[in-house]
Amino acid sequence: MNEKQLLQPCIAATRPARFVGAARYRRASYGSNHPLAIPRVSLTLDLINAYGAMAPEEYCLGRPASHRELFGFHARDYIQAFERAQFRGKVRDADRKQYQLGTLENPYFPGFFDTPNLATGSSILGAELVLQGFTAFSPAGGMHHAAPGQARGFCYLNDPVLAVQRLRKAGLRVLYWDMDAHHGDGVEAAFREDPDTLTVSLHMDTAYAYPFQGGGLDDQEGLAVNLPLPVEINDTEYAHVFAALWPRVLRQFAPDVLVLQAGTDILSPDPLSKFRISNSLFGDVVRRMVAESPRLLVLGGGGYHPIALARCWTGVWAALSGRTLDMALPEAGQTLLQGVEWDLDDEDAPDYSRQFQYLDDLPLPGPLRPEVTERLDYLIHHHPLFANRRHAA
Repeated sequence: MNEKQLLQPCIAATRPARFVGAARYRRASYGSNHPLAIPRVSLTLDLINAYGAMAPEEYCLGRPASHRELFGFHARDYIQAFERAQFRGKVRDADRKQYQLGTLENPYFPGFFDTPNLATGSSILGAELVLQGFTAFSPAGGMHHAAPGQARGFCYLNDPVLAVQRLRKAGLRVLYWDMDAHHGDGVEAAFREDPDTLTVSLHMDTAYAYPFQGGGLDDQEGLAVNLPLPVEINDTEYAHVFAALWPRVLRQFAPDVLVLQAGTDILSPDPLSKFRISNSLFGDVVRRMVAESPRLLVLGGGGYHPIALARCWTGVWAALSGRTLDMALPEAGQTLLQGVEWDLDDEDAPDYSRQFQYLDDLPLPGPLRPEVTERLDYLIHHHPLFANRRHAA
């Protein structure tokens, strides 16, 4: 079978979709010298609108998270220090050391607390929209590394945890699936004791990538499923892995809802990626999840190449909203992407011009390496989820 055959969905989804956004995401954030100091949500929304692919009723204005919601996961003293820093216009040395706020990784910037808190509340709103019968997309979310009392890995607040908590409060059994190139350690840690939440993370081997610990083949805390993948993973390998794991997880865990973290840093052009995944394969994966998930909330996540990210997330929105978009970018979309100012653009890349002309990447097939199949086989034969028939549907 080829990648397309492996990822054919079994059913068709019919849920209406909602995109959660806010004008604030057009403001600069993370300072001037940071991987996330790029247009992401705003560029995605503009590209979607260049296609005319969003009706007014499909757009929902995000909201901030309340203190009560934040304190459901984050330590009170951490949130107070976070807010205090924005009020003062700087982070105290003691708070920097204790909470990892105001560091190179998690820098101070105008809107220091308000921007991530809006993204967090928006992901909770996305969960509430799911409870109302919608499929929801909150692209500013997906900040999966934040700890209860510390900022970590570009993440100040762990919106996936709080969104999952909202769904769990409604009594739903939650599958959290993390596509980001980095291990979803913060979400895994939050739910390792909850038998009704399963976290799955397919990520770069943590020998090469943040957080450099956990997420290994033998690091299956609680019901967590972790598959660390070697560098240079191609479309053929990723499709094989996904096609093997996805139906098994659905069958054995039988979730009521899927929360998908759709980080685009697995894409080949991403400057922080060590993978060779095309957005074509990314879209195939998402379309199968859309078709086969009982309910669905999609969050953003990593992604440090603005043009690759906007094209990929536009495709995600098309899948969620049931649209088929022309792969040739509309003229307005081409102009939009050509106007992005970005210092790390690689003009020597063989497909450089394609990113300004087409929504999809050319596929990136390759060999199915033994180390990939060996890790997958080890996981399937040793993880308790796949041997425990109590979780069968």
